[in-house]
Amino acid sequence: MDKQCKLVLEGLDCANCALKIENKVKTINGVKNATVNFSNKTMLVESSEDKDTIIEKIREVVSQLEPDVLVLEKDHNNQVVAESMTDEFKKEWTKLVIGVIPLILALSIEFASWLKVTLFLVSYIIIGKDVLKKAVNNISKGQIFDENFLMGIATLGAFAIGEYPEGIAVLLFYQVGELFQDMAVHRSRKSIADLMDIRPDFANIKKGDEIIKVSPTEVEPGEIIIIRPGERVPLDGVIVEGESSMDTSALTGESVPRDVKAGDEVLGGFINNNGLLSVKVTKPFGQSTVSKILELVENAGSKKAPTEKFITRFARYYTPIVVFSALFIAIVPPLVVANQSFSQWIYRALVFLVVSCPCALVISIPLGFFGGIGGASRHGILVKGGNYLEAMTEIDTVVFDKTGTLTKGVFDVTEINPAPGITKDELLYYGAIAESQSTHPIAVSIINAYGGGINNHQIKSYKEIPGHGIVVDTDEHEILAGNLALMEQKNIDCQRVDTTGTVVYIAVDGKYAGNIIVADKIKDDSKKAIEALKALGVRTIAMLTGDTKEVGEKVAKKLGLDAVYTQLLPQHKVEKLEMLEKQKGSKGKLVFVGDGINDAPVLARADIGIAMGGLGSDAAIEAADIVLMTDEPYKLVKAIEISRKTKRIVWQNIVLALAVKGIVLLMGAVGAATMWEAVFADVGVALIAVLNSMRAAK
Repeated sequence: MDKQCKLVLEGLDCANCALKIENKVKTINGVKNATVNFSNKTMLVESSEDKDTIIEKIREVVSQLEPDVLVLEKDHNNQVVAESMTDEFKKEWTKLVIGVIPLILALSIEFASWLKVTLFLVSYIIIGKDVLKKAVNNISKGQIFDENFLMGIATLGAFAIGEYPEGIAVLLFYQVGELFQDMAVHRSRKSIADLMDIRPDFANIKKGDEIIKVSPTEVEPGEIIIIRPGERVPLDGVIVEGESSMDTSALTGESVPRDVKAGDEVLGGFINNNGLLSVKVTKPFGQSTVSKILELVENAGSKKAPTEKFITRFARYYTPIVVFSALFIAIVPPLVVANQSFSQWIYRALVFLVVSCPCALVISIPLGFFGGIGGASRHGILVKGGNYLEAMTEIDTVVFDKTGTLTKGVFDVTEINPAPGITKDELLYYGAIAESQSTHPIAVSIINAYGGGINNHQIKSYKEIPGHGIVVDTDEHEILAGNLALMEQKNIDCQRVDTTGTVVYIAVDGKYAGNIIVADKIKDDSKKAIEALKALGVRTIAMLTGDTKEVGEKVAKKLGLDAVYTQLLPQHKVEKLEMLEKQKGSKGKLVFVGDGINDAPVLARADIGIAMGGLGSDAAIEAADIVLMTDEPYKLVKAIEISRKTKRIVWQNIVLALAVKGIVLLMGAVGAATMWEAVFADVGVALIAVLNSMRAAK
């Protein structure tokens, strides 16, 4: 059986390096698959060998490729420890300032030519030492086409043709751009991490009369923890004492607090607003809802979107092509065109080299998708991969389950219709007495609606007639409660009621007393969600249900659905889904939205399976590709909007990077661009793209 381990690549600050590490680790014997997520510096590895052995092999590979990158196992909290980059950035800025001083001296004071050249060299070495060192190391390992090699060759080439100030200035501009880029990437990582930072820091465990602050990982199920006002709930559990209101926004995206009391379940990640609570822990930290959510979001980077995969393949061929084009420009024109100097065309070739690095694409695109996933989680939407996020932009058909998805899944008394001479309270009282011995959901809903006490001692006889209803004799009355067939059997004169719910007909002492309608209510935002989906361009919206044709069609009519299929068993739902699959557009995606438990086969069969109401539901989280953490169908609309926004940002970065690079490449080839424009086309565009990607998390 394949084993999975998650590693942290501490010090990883280069998207190209991340790609090299990923490709090399995949070649290790025993590794089935490896995915590096540059956005959060993690690597997910599937292997057939012992974990310790594989990790040691990975460390050797990473050490060869990137000596400054440390391979660490995630801690027991499954948490990436955020590094403080402030000191590192200060050190780099100081080095650049020191490196500029000889350059300024050489440009501002008239020295002997040999001294000027010496000052230029000193400045170049101080500013570019790291770039040249990395380039040499990579060349020794056979890795030629990276940004360090390209920049090293370009600036050394500038020195070779006597362009000392420009070579240094370009290298300085590149280093400054790289620093700003690193700072932007770090800021982006931190903002996404903060966005998803719902992990509690501690738990107050009760030991006798003493309260001890411990790590949530040390708390066992069954132990009592104390949650004070303002504190984050550290683990899943049940309230045994106290009442309060809970801020659930970190998990659900909902701004309205949830009132809780003794007996209610609370989940790790909730924030206690006011009351003091004693909670009995039901799950260890590793199995808690907050831990699973964080793991899902972090692992989402391993499932790359098609756009990410395309850019990875593109970058693999793009850089070598540009490098060989630069070589062609440097050599061929001076040989075949009259009166052309080598220095002129070498300079143009150097411009080509500087432009060729695909960093803007390689960094910004995965960062954009990861930001979109983080932004979705803030709204209570868990997306298990960039591939699903991108697929959400191509939805053609949406298929809903009915009960628990479009409807509340809970029976409620919706109407009380007494006959003349009887009040609503009286009718409800008679219904409650009749149903008092039953545990059927319809019976329970009538008893709950009555809400008063029932004296069971007054009931002399209780008889249930299968398929019809109930006959009850009390001290005062004979009460019938059931369907129309019961009324007809007992010769009770009443009219058929046409409605979407279940009609409970009631007769007292042989006379019709009225009816009580019990129905599964449509959710408040279901109709709004359907309308919004149509406005977003979803071509077909259908519903699959095991309910009766009459009920299903009336719900569908109320919501404005395009199609409804009723009286379906789970296997029949799959058949109908496959039928709808054949009817959808060739490039469109089919989405199924269900409760995640009963609809597992259909969720798995759809292009995208979405679990509705997944909060705290292990089955929902496991079965679906996307989990909506509340019972709101409208969250699907929000998920589509986030996916489209993310893809729009990603393609903005692609178009910007390729357009700018393409223009500068053409300008460079005809001699209209300098290295200044070339550096901007590299690090400047990368910085803009990274900053733009951060918008996906908002």
